[in-house]
Amino acid sequence: MKRLIIRFVLSILSIAIIFIGGFVGYVSLTDYKPKAIEPLLIRHPVTETINATKPFTITTFNIGYAGLDAKQDFFMDGGKMSRSSSLAQTKNNMGAITATMNQLNSDIYLLQEVDVQASRSYQLDEVDTIIDTLPQYSSVFAYNYKTPWVPIPITKPMGKVESGLLSLSKFHISNQARYDLPGKENWPVQLFELDRAFVEMRLPVSNGQELILLNLHLSAFDKGGTIRQQQLQFLSQYIEKQVAEGHYLIIGGDWNHVLPGTDSTKFPTKQAWPEWLQNFPEDFTPDGFQWAVNADIPTVRTLDVAYTPGENFLAVIDGFLVSSNVEIVNVSTENLQFSNSDHNPVTATFKLKAE
Repeated sequence: MKRLIIRFVLSILSIAIIFIGGFVGYVSLTDYKPKAIEPLLIRHPVTETINATKPFTITTFNIGYAGLDAKQDFFMDGGKMSRSSSLAQTKNNMGAITATMNQLNSDIYLLQEVDVQASRSYQLDEVDTIIDTLPQYSSVFAYNYKTPWVPIPITKPMGKVESGLLSLSKFHISNQARYDLPGKENWPVQLFELDRAFVEMRLPVSNGQELILLNLHLSAFDKGGTIRQQQLQFLSQYIEKQVAEGHYLIIGGDWNHVLPGTDSTKFPTKQAWPEWLQNFPEDFTPDGFQWAVNADIPTVRTLDVAYTPGENFLAVIDGFLVSSNVEIVNVSTENLQFSNSDHNPVTATFKLKAE
């Protein structure tokens, strides 16, 4: 009898090992491996050029795949949930997000965590939903998360994820590309992690110059921020090259750092400083560059619990970094109380300085 039990247990273990090995092998073979620089398609191209003498607005908004509304938590941040609560709630969140975008009526949008097809958002194509709702914009999309199955949490895994960065513009885009960011987790963890990137868009200006606009989303849960350091070093080298060529440069998105000029301790909270959140390196900001941030309203909340005013830790991690030839006219944050995303949108008004 003991031998039969041992054989049975060994058989179960063997099947489990074969299954896990086969699964990891499949994910390895199908792993998304983007090139260092990849050209991107543009949808609904427009012809209007930026007028060098007139101000324009840009909004950056991490929409949290329309699943991280105020009632949600998230397992990677210490919570339990890995998906939106339901398809109906995902659609409700998307409706509120696009309504906010229509109300803001910004000239350009830089969006992060926009799902194309994902279990966590119940297969809702959020890219098409946004594009169809805002048909007056041209759009550029790039993947930064593409995996056939994320197997955790075990009880309700995140599942399939195809998601990325979506940029929308009322102005003509002459060139657009995805730049892969350095810094990866060890195998096999990286198979189920994001492939971080930024999207570069080049917009002609009426004075014959060129505005380079970046949409980025840096790493968040890298221990000690080591991967973020590599990504910022890469970005610094990129900035140096563009500045040398005399371009206008605006970088916006979710930096996953407390941004310079902001103070998280001013926001009431019952929580300690979250382990994943890093202060922005003091030695990073390039000469002459300025941060366009609003220090008075938080742009992100912690996700270990649902949102309760005065309880969650809050910070400003979304905003813009601009070159010295770009004037910051105004910066505002919509205080949406994290109703439909774990982030609040940040809108800045810019004006290009005469060369």
